[in-house]
Amino acid sequence: MAFHGYVAMQARGVVSLPAEVRRRLHLDEPGAQMEITEREDGVLELRPSLPVPADQVWFWEERWQNREREVDEFVAAGEVTVHADGDGFLDHLTSLEQPDRS
Repeated sequence: MAFHGYVAMQARGVVSLPAEVRRRLHLDEPGAQMEITEREDGVLELRPSLPVPADQVWFWEERWQNREREVDEFVAAGEVTVHADGDGFLDHLTSLEQPDRS
């Protein structure tokens, strides 16, 4: 699946990536960019980068990503409750709010 091949350098430094690579990496989407890093050994590294809408930046902050990883750990350990409908979920929340009267 990974691409290996050659691309031509055009006038003004323009390089065209193969269409299959652009599609697979979502570089054909509006606002897509490539991060470029020149290493000391002369290798140029390109990394695809897609912009994050301003109203979604909070999700990618380290604090929130830590919380997402914590949830993933709970799900992987099976420590979650799944409800088929909203009523079951609301009943569950109500039971959490009320002390056990047994």
